[in-house]
Amino acid sequence: MDASHDDVLEGPIGAELTQTTAFLGGNECAAQAASDVNFHVMGYFPITPSTEIAQVLDEKFANGEHTITMIPADGEHGAAGICYGASIGGGRVLNATSANGLLYSIEQLPVQAGTRSPMVLNLVTRAVSGPLDILCDHSDLYYTLNTGWLVLMARDPQAVYDMNLLAVRLGEHLDVRLPVIVASDGFFTSHQKRRVRVFSDPEALREAFLVRTEPPYHALDPRNPITFGPYMNDPDMINNKYQLHHAMQAALRELPKLFDEYAAVSGRRYSLVESYRADDADVVVFLLNSAAETAKDAVDRLRAEGAKVGVVSPNVLRPFPLDEIRSALAAARVIVIGDRGDSYGANGGNMTHEVRSALADVHDQPPLFVSRVYGLGGKAFTVADAQAFFQLGLDALAKGTVDVPFDYYGVTPGAPDKKPERVVPPLTKEEVSTELVKVERDEATGKLEVELPPFWALAARPKRIVPGHGACPGCGMFPVLDQVFKSLEGDIVVLFHTGCAMVVTTGFPFSSHRVTYIHNLFQNGAATLSGLVEMYHQRVARGELPDSDDITFVMISGDGGMDIGMGPALGTAHRNHRMMIIEYDNQGYMNTGSQMSYSTPLGHRTSTSHVGESEEGKGFQHKDTVQLMAATHMPYVFSAVEGFPADMMRKVAKAQWYAKHEGIVYGKILSFCPLNWGTPDDDGANVMQATVDTCFFPLYEVEHGETTITHDPDELGTRVALADWLGKMSKTKHLLEPEHRHVLDGLQAEIDRRWRRIKAMHEHPDL
Repeated sequence: MDASHDDVLEGPIGAELTQTTAFLGGNECAAQAASDVNFHVMGYFPITPSTEIAQVLDEKFANGEHTITMIPADGEHGAAGICYGASIGGGRVLNATSANGLLYSIEQLPVQAGTRSPMVLNLVTRAVSGPLDILCDHSDLYYTLNTGWLVLMARDPQAVYDMNLLAVRLGEHLDVRLPVIVASDGFFTSHQKRRVRVFSDPEALREAFLVRTEPPYHALDPRNPITFGPYMNDPDMINNKYQLHHAMQAALRELPKLFDEYAAVSGRRYSLVESYRADDADVVVFLLNSAAETAKDAVDRLRAEGAKVGVVSPNVLRPFPLDEIRSALAAARVIVIGDRGDSYGANGGNMTHEVRSALADVHDQPPLFVSRVYGLGGKAFTVADAQAFFQLGLDALAKGTVDVPFDYYGVTPGAPDKKPERVVPPLTKEEVSTELVKVERDEATGKLEVELPPFWALAARPKRIVPGHGACPGCGMFPVLDQVFKSLEGDIVVLFHTGCAMVVTTGFPFSSHRVTYIHNLFQNGAATLSGLVEMYHQRVARGELPDSDDITFVMISGDGGMDIGMGPALGTAHRNHRMMIIEYDNQGYMNTGSQMSYSTPLGHRTSTSHVGESEEGKGFQHKDTVQLMAATHMPYVFSAVEGFPADMMRKVAKAQWYAKHEGIVYGKILSFCPLNWGTPDDDGANVMQATVDTCFFPLYEVEHGETTITHDPDELGTRVALADWLGKMSKTKHLLEPEHRHVLDGLQAEIDRRWRRIKAMHEHPDL
């Protein structure tokens, strides 16, 4: 927080707490409020654009500004489970998410509301894919409306800060006891810097306003055992939901009192519904959050021209403030409702139907309604757009009728005469079926033997990913993928998890892929590709496709995809579909800004594992994905590094043979990330060599359960000290300092233990 001065504003009700002015974005405001609350627990998983909240909070934790236990989940579903478990423990709980992250966790939301377990969830709104879009609309927010959660709307960074504080008190009220969503607009609010007022003394804030209400029951009292989430019979469930309904009504009663109380300590007064110059307006535009702020400028301009227009926007979406909405819209003769999300097939988004329903029985002469879906996928809503909305209403007012009651606003018309054009031609059968790489089974050992051609011959093969992608300079993904794809014979179909390699190669309307490409989200890529594999074999069996073994199905994962995607990957492995899973491991969630993943080594600095007085980088050891996959007893598992091309290509060729003839294979390939590792672009070879020669990333394969080391630094005499590797990266140089020696020793001990196990398995085929 960049504080400029401390002072106290004259408040409308009573003495206020000391505040300071800061220049913060919405996410930073959420983090500042969370730090001021000092929640007990935060379960989280990074997803744009909400990721910053956890990043800032982790940095504050490292600097000793709060004592929140921050738990990095394996995905948003896991994060929601962490938060639910923490909430029934009776303390204060926080989470933050967006878009598909919310949807991945959504089955947990009714569980938490139905068992009356308060917490705060910052929903930084974003378009729900597919196709993938990381920018703002309200399609995720609309999914929450029937979950039983309270929903507060934060239209600007100041409101993000204030609503997070209000949410704590609201959810804990004994007549309410519900979890609360604070919704702010992704990028428009989350990353918009504003001058905001924040409290200078968190302890005074907690004593004066954030007074904790002791829960009537929790899961941590053995003398008072409670059953949470029992099986419900008829009519118990309807009674439970009726109680939840009453809790919503209680929240509606308590919110005005809470707003008054907050005004007394802050000088900022909120209402259930904000009305701007709408008391006498003939035309009112109804909008949510940041768009409503933009529309105020349009109101002022049109009022100056004599038009009686206004804006109405709720600060509370659940419970829906019915009476206040009716009052705010009472004078309107035309209401233009903007929805930043569609309820497909319903002739309008959620706000359209809720507002129309609210006014259905209260007007002798009902107003005219105009409904427009706008701003999807982050399309900006400007003052000119707001004026266009008002003009729709003014035109309807003049005509006395609405020509087009529902439509989309801001759609770009296509050109029917234009056809999609291929920038590069597809690969021909002759180009991909060269039989340069020869794979044969050794009858004596049962293992595969690979004969590689000279590298110049493989280099001459056409690229399956063409130049023109948007990766960072020095990125190791594309040398890895180029080596992988040039090791494969015949046609391939690829599926990419969400991640850097996906994002930088498929910016619509262009694609860098010369083969059939599919995208699905982190959590379900393996399952998706397994379905396609079985469809292929089924259609071949029915004679609908050529009978051929020539298609190889390859899933590309990375950037933490084997964290959130591990469950479906393990399920796919146990089913043993004939496909390949290739993971490029860059030791973090790089596509969202280098957050800590489970593959991040102990002690490494990331944007969610800072180094400071209370934190020393990542606090637990890295996940051994190769061994996890080997434990499923799939035919073939391997590790590889881009700097050892012959080793990698032999393993990939083996993997393809097994994927075509026996079942699923998995390969983990270390990939250089100079930006987030903190190394020069041209130092990749040295860093990767050191990674292998420390035995942190051992090179080996597991073929039908037998482990073979393919590069042994001990035998070759190339083993180097762990410090030689860590000193090459700025993210780990702190581990060489004396005060962090115990972390370095812990990492070294684990590396040595895992290396001894692999060597033992190499020497004893039955292990």
